[in-house]
Amino acid sequence: MTTSTFFEWLESTPVSVAIAQSSWLFPAIEAVHVLALTAVVGSIAMVDLRLLSLWSSGVPAGRLVRSLLPVTWVAFAVAVVSGLVLFATGATVYLANEPFRYKLLLILLAGVNMLVFHALAGQRLNSWQAGATPLFARFAGGLSLLFWTGVVFLGRWIAFV
Repeated sequence: MTTSTFFEWLESTPVSVAIAQSSWLFPAIEAVHVLALTAVVGSIAMVDLRLLSLWSSGVPAGRLVRSLLPVTWVAFAVAVVSGLVLFATGATVYLANEPFRYKLLLILLAGVNMLVFHALAGQRLNSWQAGATPLFARFAGGLSLLFWTGVVFLGRWIAFV
């Protein structure tokens, strides 16, 4: 089975067709996706702004990360699952959509940025008290804000291309 055939099959499954043709199901799943992405971006933005010392600089960075990480991961899981369901309803159309492809690229880059940040910060994150964070942390926070802002804009742009 070729990749193209797989995506054609995916969007023709009974579940995908039912969701795509429903007057309320697709919008309901899309609303869940948007709300989950809002929680992801909101919680990540709070951490990023702290890393940039632009918000909540009186709170130790490690404590803020530990308190928001569960929210971020649960919301991310909901966003991924709902996004995959939405994707299945029109896989071939989405794959041809440039904003969709760029959105996926930015999510990947945000993930790489997060992995590099955590690899560099490691346990030191817990020792960062109130105030300024190291330069690499500020850089990672700035990149993260750019990536996730791009994800939001591109996600909205998908419908217009």
